[in-house]
Amino acid sequence: MDGVTGGYGAATLSMKRDPLNMKQLGNEFPLTLGRDVSGVIMECGLAVKYFREYDEVWAAIPPWKQGSLAEFVVLSANEVSLKPRSLSHTEAAAIPYVATTAWSALVNTGGLTKDNCANKRILILGGSGGVGTFAIQMLKAWGAHVTVTCSHNAEHLVRQLGADHVVNYTTGPVEVPLAALDKFDLILDNIGGDTERWALNLLKPWSGAKYVALVTPFLQNTDTLGLADGMLKTAATVTSKALKHLVKGVHYRWGFFAPSGPALDEIREMVDAGQIHAVVEETFSFAQVPQAFEKVEKGHARGKTVVQINTRTNDA
Repeated sequence: MDGVTGGYGAATLSMKRDPLNMKQLGNEFPLTLGRDVSGVIMECGLAVKYFREYDEVWAAIPPWKQGSLAEFVVLSANEVSLKPRSLSHTEAAAIPYVATTAWSALVNTGGLTKDNCANKRILILGGSGGVGTFAIQMLKAWGAHVTVTCSHNAEHLVRQLGADHVVNYTTGPVEVPLAALDKFDLILDNIGGDTERWALNLLKPWSGAKYVALVTPFLQNTDTLGLADGMLKTAATVTSKALKHLVKGVHYRWGFFAPSGPALDEIREMVDAGQIHAVVEETFSFAQVPQAFEKVEKGHARGKTVVQINTRTNDA
């Protein structure tokens, strides 16, 4: 989210919000930030069949819509899910965005399901943030063996969440201890940069193993080059990387956040079954939003930062 405050993705997201360019430049601002929401439905459209007023719901808001740092949010019914009964709104607000991002990367892109995940070896690079802490819990609930890289300060947290093996990156380059381990069926990369240069060698060759990167140059390309040229460059990059690594017997993929009410329905069942817990590092009031963003921009997250909009009802 800190990138969006600086204009990251402006070209692509503006096109999605106003595809016919009918608005004058700048009319879409101020832009309301925030992707996670947990609250109470105040009104439903006539075509909405599965929800009603006063239902307690949660959702991950698409980045082309106004965000959740407001008293009211407008969403489509297919983006919304009933909130887990076992969570408060503050706890529930820590999950939807990271959950749907991890779901999109691991399920939609990585091909994992609760039925095929047992005993698969998964590596999560950068496992102490929001996506990583959720992914650890979901994969362990599905029976996978999970290895995580994180700092020394986060090691206790990721082990509590179920990580089977932890590699501390603060003691030196992680590629050496990781190379000594058995190879992996899937790698979820939350770090980016030059990580893929060595991490792809950690996958099992010729067995359908996948490398899923969540840090992609797509929005940066469209911001810098414009929509058409940026999309062409992105397509060329991912195609060349996919072909380069396919000849080595592994699959290279990019993962993207995809809002989904049906995915949150399944995640709700896992939460209420006690398989997934909210990891809230710190909670701020609405008046403290600037401080919340300062904290997020510093990085090294341990789960999620939550903003309470209405403290009287504990809505977030």
